[in-house]
Amino acid sequence: MGMKMEVSLIFKIAAVGILITILGQVLKHSGREEHAFLISLAGLVLVLSWIVPYIYQLFEMIQDLFAL
Repeated sequence: MGMKMEVSLIFKIAAVGILITILGQVLKHSGREEHAFLISLAGLVLVLSWIVPYIYQLFEMIQDLFAL
């Protein structure tokens, strides 16, 4: 269980958030709300794919803690 959350992951998530926000605003102002939604959804999936291993590790640690 040597996986630790790194600060670089937080910076990556922040960068994706900023990029998605800017792209979403540009697409909304150009009248392409559907594309803005798809960009937001893609950003969410990308960030979730980075976070899921840490959530799994958290559940394993809780399981080990309570010996379930």
